[in-house]
Amino acid sequence: MTSDRVTTHRLEDLARIGAEAAYLVDKGNPAYVEDSMDGALLRDAGERILIKIATVAEKLPQSYRTAHPDIDWIGIQRMRNLVAHHYDKVNNDLMWQALTTRIPDLLARLNLNR
Repeated sequence: MTSDRVTTHRLEDLARIGAEAAYLVDKGNPAYVEDSMDGALLRDAGERILIKIATVAEKLPQSYRTAHPDIDWIGIQRMRNLVAHHYDKVNNDLMWQALTTRIPDLLARLNLNR
């Protein structure tokens, strides 16, 4: 696959995962933080969404990432590492902020809003 096709495919993936994040956010913060199995499932889904976003972003060609210096590529990877490896330090407010602000901002900067 050529670099342009890889990039297009990855950007489509980011847009799809961003739609998943928007769907989760539409459930609302009270449902997200609720002390119940439903709340736990939403929080788990949010963590998985962040991991998927970072994994796809990491797979974008370096030339694409270099062409978008306004994106905090390192911060995206750090958030992924926090969620994936230090789950005991994951804060619901931080996660909600990422889902409601950082992911939509990333999509907007990459012109991937649906």
